[in-house]
Amino acid sequence: MFLDYFALGLLIFVALVLFYGIIVIHDIPYEIAKERDHPHQDAIHVAGWVSLFTLHTIWPFLWIWATLWREDRGWGFKKLEQEQHDLHHRLETLIDQVSELENEVSYLKGKQSSADIQKVVEEK
Repeated sequence: MFLDYFALGLLIFVALVLFYGIIVIHDIPYEIAKERDHPHQDAIHVAGWVSLFTLHTIWPFLWIWATLWREDRGWGFKKLEQEQHDLHHRLETLIDQVSELENEVSYLKGKQSSADIQKVVEEK
């Protein structure tokens, strides 16, 4: 008789731990978002509950979504924009240098061909 009540109590305990454990696990992305002061905290929280009904398929994406935002750098695109601007500036500088070199080469070729013409004229 005692073992029956013990087994029933253990069964209820395990069921409650699993139930609350699943809820706690699905709130991890929301807790991350709240800690990072994410601008989409509420959406992540609601999507965490929705993921319970979608058999946890969107939960990893919620984790990623919550961890992308950081308060000190936002989404992290500012640095990318700055790097692209720097690369664009360097590319423009290289294009200018190449055009200057092309002008020098054409000038030197012009000098060379005029020197060749003078040699031909002198030989005749």
